[in-house]
Amino acid sequence: MYLAGSDLHGATWEYRRADWPDSGLPASPATLRENLIEALARSSAERIEVGCTGGRGRTGTALSCLAVLDGAPAADAVAYVRQHYSPDAVETLEQASFVADFR
Repeated sequence: MYLAGSDLHGATWEYRRADWPDSGLPASPATLRENLIEALARSSAERIEVGCTGGRGRTGTALSCLAVLDGAPAADAVAYVRQHYSPDAVETLEQASFVADFR
C-alpha cells in the first residue's frame, strides 16, 4: 500500500493507494481503513508493503493504525511502532491524534 498524493506511474505490480499529503492526514480515512483491513487479512499468506516517500510520518501512522486493527490499544500503538520500526515514526501531533482516535 502506498501512502502518497498520486498514483505510482509505471508500477507493474498490484497495489493500493491512500491519497495522503506529506506531513498530513489521509484524504479519506475510510479508504485508509479499508486498505489496512485488506492488508492485515492478506498478510498471513502474502508479503505486504506499506510505505510513503520518506517512510516515517505517513508510514508510521499507517503502521500504528494497522497495530490498532490487530488488537493493540490505540494509546500504545505509536510507542510500539516507534520502538519496533523507527523512533521517528509518526511525525506530527495530528498524526498521533489520528492514531489515538482510530478504530
